[in-house]
Amino acid sequence: MISHDKCRVGIYARVSTGHQDVQMQLMELREVAIQRNWTVIQEYVDDGYSGSRTDRPALSQMMDAARSGKLDLIAVWKLDRLGRSLQHLLQVLDELAHHGVGFISLRDSGIDTTTAQGKLMVSIIGAFAEFEKSLIVERVRAGVARAQANGTHCGRPVLDFDLRPVLLLREKGHSIRDISTMLGQSRGTVWRRLRDEQADSAPEPVS
Repeated sequence: MISHDKCRVGIYARVSTGHQDVQMQLMELREVAIQRNWTVIQEYVDDGYSGSRTDRPALSQMMDAARSGKLDLIAVWKLDRLGRSLQHLLQVLDELAHHGVGFISLRDSGIDTTTAQGKLMVSIIGAFAEFEKSLIVERVRAGVARAQANGTHCGRPVLDFDLRPVLLLREKGHSIRDISTMLGQSRGTVWRRLRDEQADSAPEPVS
């Protein structure tokens, strides 16, 4: 178990737009750091970055520091400041645990992986996420089977399939690889279907 006293902490904060003030998150995190006698190694701030983006420079820098053993603990204001989706959040927490780095979310009660109760809470969240994923897969496959049985697919046999399950799974944070496995399609097929849909929905040029 990680000792909070004098532990090396990385503070992470994020806001999506210029209309939001990241200082509110940082002030509360700094106050807690003083109260708990943390040694704050660095404040990692992604200002103006959406949580859905994968190219957040401060997040990448913080994860590199965690991997290299420079941090004992990462603290955030709320969970949604860190993960772009539940799946992404769990992946980050798994990687931190692999490197022996704890995680605390101040505004989410019970999310503290330096305690047994906090680890249990994260495990429960992960179990629910897997359960939700399995339900989505079952619904998607059942929907595809019904559509095929009703003969709703036509045209090119490989590329012409219902895109709605793909879009739903993308919103849930699943990768193209995961989606292609769930739907029984190749990754190339899924990519081309998305590309064709974007081309079809693009506005016609004005002559």
